[in-house]
Amino acid sequence: MLSNRYLLLLVLPFAFACNNAGQQQSTDSTAAAVAKPDSVAAPLPDWALQSNIYEVNVRQYTKEGTFKAFATALPRLRKMGVDILWFMPITPISKVDRKGVLGSYYAVQDYKAINPEFGNMDDWKALVKQAHALGFKVITDWVPNHTGGDNVWLTRHPDFFTKDSTGKPIPAFDWSDTRDLNYDNRELRDSMIDAMKFWIRESDIDGFRCDVAGEVPDDFWKTCISELRKMKPVFMLAEGDKGSLHRDGFNASYPWDMFSTLKRIAAGTTNALAIDTVLKRQDSSFPAAAIRIYFTSNHDENSWNKADYGTMPGPIHAPFAVFTQTMRNSLPLIYSGQEEPVLDSIRFFYKDPIQFGKFKREKFYSTLLHLRDSNPALATDASFKKINAGNEKAVYAYLREKAGRKVLVILNLSATEQSISIPSNEGLDGNPLNVFMGTNEKLTGGHTFKIEPWGYVVYSY
Repeated sequence: MLSNRYLLLLVLPFAFACNNAGQQQSTDSTAAAVAKPDSVAAPLPDWALQSNIYEVNVRQYTKEGTFKAFATALPRLRKMGVDILWFMPITPISKVDRKGVLGSYYAVQDYKAINPEFGNMDDWKALVKQAHALGFKVITDWVPNHTGGDNVWLTRHPDFFTKDSTGKPIPAFDWSDTRDLNYDNRELRDSMIDAMKFWIRESDIDGFRCDVAGEVPDDFWKTCISELRKMKPVFMLAEGDKGSLHRDGFNASYPWDMFSTLKRIAAGTTNALAIDTVLKRQDSSFPAAAIRIYFTSNHDENSWNKADYGTMPGPIHAPFAVFTQTMRNSLPLIYSGQEEPVLDSIRFFYKDPIQFGKFKREKFYSTLLHLRDSNPALATDASFKKINAGNEKAVYAYLREKAGRKVLVILNLSATEQSISIPSNEGLDGNPLNVFMGTNEKLTGGHTFKIEPWGYVVYSY
């Protein structure tokens, strides 16, 4: 028996990112910051346990690039199975030192205003209300580490910024369109928290994705998130790979270490066993319940590193996409246009609309998203056990289980056909649904079959 290569899918490269003001940060870190093993991760809101995230690039999503134009996609995305909408920054972009024609979303001019490209505050409130009515949760991108070159605080609160020896505000890192914020200033901390509260109060959003979160002091996050949760049980996503972020209140973080490893597997420079090395390292530095955001593309990796069309071309994409949706402690992410798919970079500082129309991968993603929603074995708190189903240098197989339900995932992370044998001592006997084939199959210990290069099988019990 061959595995169920989803025939409509021909391409989906793999990527990940940590770029913020338009310059690429390294994502190839090989070690995460250490948290005490007995530290406790912030629990997810109940609505996020079997959820997923879809990153919305408003500027590029439609020809108009507005909130109103994006709203027309809401019914389609809900039908596809999307739960949480993450909107890239919706605040105005600074003009001083602006990059390109339109600038970087991550060079914030005013923390309490709407980017006029997208519409106005009433348009935003209407979009959030419409999304909520359809069952979505809404989070926005927040940029706490730095501002743009003409942020209103530069004149109103010049002491909020880090300065050079001449008293001039300096950029964050080498991002020339930004100005670094000084968290030694207590008033800055209070003002940043106040600005975040503004968006919850004014538009009833459900949380934040926090840009460069690992560069902002941990003690700020502990205070900030505690204050925000007095308003509502917000979902907090940290762009950072530090176990301490979970201790300080974040629900989820970025697994850069794993992403780097997956890229090397796709390139053939390491093998599937490397995944276990990353998991062991994570176990020693993150709380046991720490949720990680796995994905195969995002705005930075697409724009700068050829994600989703170059780093994992052709059929290589499929098992990695399945991995992101089914891995332990995973809250998976899909970036704007992956369901089309977009097979080129989406420009960062210019208008470069996504050309939707064919949606060749939509059924693939919908199958995974609806499986996650319907089977508790894919909840973030479901158990995980690696299964030896073949050559472990090529085949990565695992069992997820919760509330009497199971999901068995078998991935061929190699360019050669592999032999699969269902082990007899793992409780896998039964008549599970082959999710992508849509049929039930009888499985017993010792059952064998072949799985094609970059093939994948997902069984739902």
